[in-house]
Amino acid sequence: MAQLSDDCFAFGGPMMSVDEAVGLITTRVNAIADLETVALVDADGRVLARDIAAPLPLPPFTNSAVDGYAVRNADLPDSAERAFPLDGRIQAGGPVQAPIRPGHTARIFTGAPMPPDAGTVFMQEDVRIDDSGKVVLPPGLRPGANVRPAGEDIPEGHVALRAGQRLRPQHVALAAAFGLIRLDVVRRIRVAVFSTGDELASPGEPRAASQLFDSNRFMLMAMLRRLGCEVSDLGILRDERTSLADGLKQVAGSHDLILTTGGVSTGEEDHVKAAVESAGALTFWRIAIKPGRPVAMGVVAGTPFIGLPGNPVAAFVTFAHVARAVIARLSGERLARPRAYPVLAGFAYHKKEGRREYVRVRIEERDDGALVARKHPREGAGVITSLTETDGLIELTEPVTRVAPGEVLRFLPYDLLR
Repeated sequence: MAQLSDDCFAFGGPMMSVDEAVGLITTRVNAIADLETVALVDADGRVLARDIAAPLPLPPFTNSAVDGYAVRNADLPDSAERAFPLDGRIQAGGPVQAPIRPGHTARIFTGAPMPPDAGTVFMQEDVRIDDSGKVVLPPGLRPGANVRPAGEDIPEGHVALRAGQRLRPQHVALAAAFGLIRLDVVRRIRVAVFSTGDELASPGEPRAASQLFDSNRFMLMAMLRRLGCEVSDLGILRDERTSLADGLKQVAGSHDLILTTGGVSTGEEDHVKAAVESAGALTFWRIAIKPGRPVAMGVVAGTPFIGLPGNPVAAFVTFAHVARAVIARLSGERLARPRAYPVLAGFAYHKKEGRREYVRVRIEERDDGALVARKHPREGAGVITSLTETDGLIELTEPVTRVAPGEVLRFLPYDLLR
């Protein structure tokens, strides 16, 4: 488990920017050291623990890129077409053939090994067969055309996959091309999740007239599992300092991260801050972000703690832009900043300077192909349908104070925020 000092997140300054908060996380939290070996078919979504150098070149032998006819470079037609006698047939998966005789050509198929001394392949649709059965090749083809040299994709010994890479299907394909069947990956991060609040009821349980069904906990567990985490569902803890503190202490030693939602504001009935301070240490972050300003970060028995806001949209946004960085750091993942896509503003908007805002939008394509962002009509941080009826977020950085229709904006699709 990650073991942190109680003061590792100490910060005495004013409200933090998003970048300051993430920077503090990435310099204070250490990656877990536990590794495990998994079958290749189970590697998707896992974080690679060790660099993988190519054990063989890809492709491992020089081969034809097309169906056609192979010739020696010395025999390439120069200024006029030329007829060649056929000298064999080479199929994919077949043995390497003897060298092509001078002045001859060989029928070859895609992926088949090139014969010794053969250096160029003519596509079958560019040639013709004359009345005598000879293959007529046109002039002008450059030497080496339509041939895939050994190691063209990656040479032997080159680092193909680096530690910290969250593996995707294409990475699994590359490992399979090397003949690997097992990979060393970082152990799954163990995260304890609970919601707080007497106003919440868990789905499937009786709900009082003044209660809401708890949606945040299930949203966060889904986001965590998409990141390959092992999740412990602790349910709903009531707004009482002692029981909250006891619940935190019980799970700290067996988990790498404790993640809560709700109870981190400054109201009289928000007890998470006091409970964490009782069970460990907490620096209360007020991050300059909308939605989601109240975010708590702390340590309980050496285990990192993050308290997210209670409003669903605020919990979603702060998970994507703050908690996600903690999970990446714990798992040793090399996490790049999500690459935003340029879109045109289909709305006007005003915001405060010095605060980063994320505006929920859906994307429309105009007749001219331009992509236009349309702001969701309801901005409340508790409006869950503002997430389900939109495609992603417009990121408005701290210096921005207004948006005009037609302005180019930074769009982050929800798929990039996992």
